[in-house]
Amino acid sequence: MTKIKVNNNEIEVPDHFTLLQAAEAGGAEVPRFCFHERLSIAGNCRMCLIEVKGGPPKPAASCAMGVKDLRPGPNGEAPEIFTDTPMVKKAREGVMEFLLINHPLDCPICDQGGECDLQDQAMAYGVSSSRYRENKRAVEDKYIGPLVKTIMTRCIHCTRCVRFTTEVAGISELGLVGRGEDAEITTYLEQAMTSELQGNVIDLCPVGALTSRPYAFQARPWELTKTETIDVMDAVGSSIRVDTRGREVMRILPRTNEAINEEWISDKTRFVWDGLRTQRLDKPYIRENGRLRPASWPEAFAAIKAKVDGTAGERIGAIAGDLAAVEDMWALKRLVQSLGSGNLDCRQDGSKLDPADGRASYLFNTSIAGIEDADALLIVGANPRFEASVLNARIRRRWRQGNFPVAVIGENANLRYETLYLGAGIDTLSDVAGSSRQFYDALKGAAKPMIIVGGNALSGENGAGVLGAALRLAHDVGAVADGWNGFNVLHTAASRVGGLDIGFVPQDGGKTAAEMAVGGVDVLFNLGADEIEIAAGSFVVYVGTHGDKGAHRADVILPAAAYTEKSGTWVNVEGRAQTGGRAAFPPGDAKEDWAIFRALSAVLGKTLPFDSLGALRREVYAEHPNYRSDAVVAADASVLRGIADRGADAGKGTTFASSVADFYLTNPIARASKVMAECSKLASREHLEAVEAAE
Repeated sequence: MTKIKVNNNEIEVPDHFTLLQAAEAGGAEVPRFCFHERLSIAGNCRMCLIEVKGGPPKPAASCAMGVKDLRPGPNGEAPEIFTDTPMVKKAREGVMEFLLINHPLDCPICDQGGECDLQDQAMAYGVSSSRYRENKRAVEDKYIGPLVKTIMTRCIHCTRCVRFTTEVAGISELGLVGRGEDAEITTYLEQAMTSELQGNVIDLCPVGALTSRPYAFQARPWELTKTETIDVMDAVGSSIRVDTRGREVMRILPRTNEAINEEWISDKTRFVWDGLRTQRLDKPYIRENGRLRPASWPEAFAAIKAKVDGTAGERIGAIAGDLAAVEDMWALKRLVQSLGSGNLDCRQDGSKLDPADGRASYLFNTSIAGIEDADALLIVGANPRFEASVLNARIRRRWRQGNFPVAVIGENANLRYETLYLGAGIDTLSDVAGSSRQFYDALKGAAKPMIIVGGNALSGENGAGVLGAALRLAHDVGAVADGWNGFNVLHTAASRVGGLDIGFVPQDGGKTAAEMAVGGVDVLFNLGADEIEIAAGSFVVYVGTHGDKGAHRADVILPAAAYTEKSGTWVNVEGRAQTGGRAAFPPGDAKEDWAIFRALSAVLGKTLPFDSLGALRREVYAEHPNYRSDAVVAADASVLRGIADRGADAGKGTTFASSVADFYLTNPIARASKVMAECSKLASREHLEAVEAAE
């Protein structure tokens, strides 16, 4: 720690702090445009000028100068800086005057209006007039894809977007070309950006040069109601803010959460909101003579009751989809069990994970923030870039710090950081040392080695064997030890960990999702499971939000609420229970999922013992007290040794592939989104061109 005086107040700050950070730690406000805590220092805008006592008789850029660069006083006094002297005031006014020389008077039509750093700082630190009368410079707008809109005449060349794409996203798609008056931010060849994190440059841009193309001219920030909730597009559980106007979701933005997503979100999370408006189920439907017709709730419930009353309990089952909340699965589980059935499954992908093996067998045990403590990584059958984009950015940040070898078994994909490709499947996993002795030694010699196993590698007939092989390797290299559990399962479904926690799996010899889908039951309750093919023969009751695959197969459709339209709990990949808030109301006659099952239970004569969401949650919390907070509770790692010792046959020749075939179209909401469809089409074209170029 170093002592420093800020505006005559002495404080202690860490040695690595910049003067800007030290000034803010001392309670002073320092304006900035180019400086960002998560990006490298550029020192472009000069807005953060301060006065350093004993330094040169001119203002200093506080973002580019560290506290270690300051000299103490003549008698050893703590160095002093000032942020409110006449010199600083005049310097900031001059910088603001320069920044506004070429900036257009677009505020009335700019989507950044009301949330613009330039507006705010011009009011706080600028002057009311300008001495410049020359013509303003104009810059041609660039096309950089369907997500980010450019109005480059507004650009002040802070280069935040350039540094983000290069350092965080891992691909140099934006850059500064030209010099002086001719300097421009561009994609060089004016091609669309390809990063799955590109939307974050909208938040980073301090002016209106980069804005959201789908949101353009839709609303003003003061019109919107802002609701803090949780993302369900993947299993990371990023903290988001949903902005609504009336009943419509207008945009989705990230919230800062250092433990999970920092302040980034994926493009699917950010731009999927238009899918919440289209292809929605807003009334019940009943299939008659092979066609679905609209019906009332009593009619739909009566049709279900007529079928259930004539069906034995063991011929009734339920499958939960990837977006279901814990409360919805709990209510469905209670209903199906009350009908005398143990046919439950939340693993529509056929994963062989079982809560009976202990929580440590299916969690990301290292925790997302714990990635930064690891010093070697093996990725097995996963593509974190598409399965968990924000988590992948955390891996890349750890890789950039150095001394972090990363190897991959499965698809040889571009993860935006250097990897060593070992092989395609189980043969390589069973003999990592034979594939690369150097990496095996590095993994075994690491103080905190980490292994990430993709959920898709654990599905299918050989899933249990792959889990055992991965755990044997984890114990062999010391990834599971006292004080460190480096064995991690990477899920793609937001509902998966919660479903496993509450036991939404076959009970007492019950059937799996795959068995139920091929006619293993006569009545099947489908809670938003749109990624599984259900064969003809079963009577399917679909409870979901969109007219997707599950609705097309249904005999009765019960319209439900999307994740932005209900309060629900989702447990993320590391076992952190988070509660999302309701930002809007479901359309038409749609209801919250748990309420549908509660009402249906009364019609079936098996009334569930809760009448409100609070009462339902009390039941859940009684069995899972860790759900009362969003803290990560470390799972008991001792159970992993028993799984590793089973020695199950993993199946020679088995190869691994990512479960995400198309990043932009992984769930019903995304498939209903016009923006996601455009991104998917663009990504497919780029992939095809890359393959053709390689050939």
